[in-house]
Amino acid sequence: MTDPADRVRVSLGARSYDVLVSEGLISDAGAHIAPLLARPRAAIITDEGVAPHHLGPLQDALSREGIAAEALILPAGEATKSWDTLGRAAEWLLSRNIERRDMVIALGGGVIGDLAGFAAAILRRGVRFVQIPTTLLAQVDSSVGGKTGINASHGKNLLGAFHQPSLVLADITALGTLPQRDFLAGYGEVVKYGLLGDADFFDWLEANGPLLRGDPALLRQAVARSVAMKAAIVARDETEQGERALLNLGHTFCHALEAATGYSDRLLHGEGVAIGCALAFDLSARMGLCAQEDPSRVSAHLAQMDMKASLRDIPGDLPDNARLIELMGQDKKVVDGRLRFVLARGIGAAFLSDDVQRSDLLATLKAAR
Repeated sequence: MTDPADRVRVSLGARSYDVLVSEGLISDAGAHIAPLLARPRAAIITDEGVAPHHLGPLQDALSREGIAAEALILPAGEATKSWDTLGRAAEWLLSRNIERRDMVIALGGGVIGDLAGFAAAILRRGVRFVQIPTTLLAQVDSSVGGKTGINASHGKNLLGAFHQPSLVLADITALGTLPQRDFLAGYGEVVKYGLLGDADFFDWLEANGPLLRGDPALLRQAVARSVAMKAAIVARDETEQGERALLNLGHTFCHALEAATGYSDRLLHGEGVAIGCALAFDLSARMGLCAQEDPSRVSAHLAQMDMKASLRDIPGDLPDNARLIELMGQDKKVVDGRLRFVLARGIGAAFLSDDVQRSDLLATLKAAR
């Protein structure tokens, strides 16, 4: 069973839940999920990339607790976050007679977590669900906080709902099956936490980041600290009316770049976040908000991790800068047509601003090419 020290509470009154961070949680999932069930039934939604590694062990763990669990295996990739696949998932859950007192289990990365969570949110006006994130990005970010949704033709994550899970099981062991590129993409979200509000954590990552993949204890520490930071912010601002928007550091740039690359493997979400964080610090320095050394430090650490840090690191051609700014206009942080950016007064000192001059933005993008 998981050490209580790895239990992070997301405090939201009647909708509070735990995030467990440890090794071997998938193999022990039945023991953690059984107490949440009114009857021994669950439905698993996963994808073709995850199922060969983790579906069997999860079903075995549930079976040991007498829990019957069928699975829907969807195609892997960002294209799965669509109207068509959402409808397929919802109809499948209805065909399995999943009721409000039953449980949907999202087994996979951020795509599956977002899609399955949204399906659970709209099914019978709200069915409970458990997140079992199998990627680093999902463990430290998308599985925590209740954001669910799909993409639209106008942009990423524009259709969705806030629907909190009943439990999150972040199994560090599952990260061992990730390709290096996917692991590093997840690290883009880890480093974001240090940059936006925890300078000591960024210091720790500079010292330990290159060691995480080979050291489960350090990796678990990084995941737990990231989750604790997000949980605290979500508890204070669940539906992103204020402080929670800081978690979108780098995302205004990222979402525009994802749209520009067609939500394809040219740019993974976490890679876009890392590039977006570097751009946000470059923009902040250009505006005189932070020291010139800060963006250099961010870029140096991303280079130390062998990560993408600039527009020129994205393969293929990108639209011109004017078009990229137009794509930023679809970001959910836009208010009354004004772009809002998460900027920084230094490492660990992020804030939200809608006072960005187009000339500074253009100059930042031009330099990044």
